[in-house]
Amino acid sequence: MFLLGLAVTLLYLGSAVHIASRLFHHEGPRHKLSAALGSIAVILHFWLLTGDIFSQPGQNMSILNVASLIAWMITLSMTIASFSLPNAILLPVVYGFASLTVLLNLFVPDTHLMHIEMRPGLIAHITLALFAYGCLMIGMLYALQLAFINFRLKRKQLSLLHSSLPPLMIVEQILFKLLLVGTVLLTLSLISGFVFLNDMFAQHQVHKTVLSSLAWLVFVVLLAGHYRFGWRGRPVVITTVIGAILLTLAYFGSRFVKEVLLGM
Repeated sequence: MFLLGLAVTLLYLGSAVHIASRLFHHEGPRHKLSAALGSIAVILHFWLLTGDIFSQPGQNMSILNVASLIAWMITLSMTIASFSLPNAILLPVVYGFASLTVLLNLFVPDTHLMHIEMRPGLIAHITLALFAYGCLMIGMLYALQLAFINFRLKRKQLSLLHSSLPPLMIVEQILFKLLLVGTVLLTLSLISGFVFLNDMFAQHQVHKTVLSSLAWLVFVVLLAGHYRFGWRGRPVVITTVIGAILLTLAYFGSRFVKEVLLGM
């Protein structure tokens, strides 16, 4: 498993470096090579995850395993999207983050066993939460890309890098579709939590419930503002990032303190 993790890390890094090194090339990134490296890394990463999570009775849902799982979901989505949409500027970031989660898991192994197979309601809640978070994180990446394209257009900096960027309107359309789907999934995740879990406001869960609800409110207001009042541009980017930060603190904040800082 160590060699497999090392291979995944190197494949991700190789693809990220290859794409980044050709962003300013007049021909742009060579998609076939980077897509091949990225696709192999995604497949091997999934194999690695199954071993890390299901290596013993129950499921090892440690903070690094969850981070690696979310990174894999985002990487899989972005790799598939790269075949139909120019997103070369985002792929090095996505692949770099995925390689970091895999590498940390190799050298800082941790165990947080759960038995979610005995609680179907918990399976539904966790699945919805993971997909909601992954979708909204991808939305944040597109929001940052939207801000970058706007920045270059306003300053008329039409360098060779501009040819590797997708059209502004397409990025904006994808952003709001991702935010809409992610918000719906987050809504269902919160509802499933209140329905199937009895401790949403227990001392060890209350921060997660409050922060997730605040993030949900931010995304709902953002979508309402866009579809009702035509919000776009910088306010949309800032609000998306704020919502993503709140959701990240909800999902990982206390677990980071307990599992990493306190070692509990």
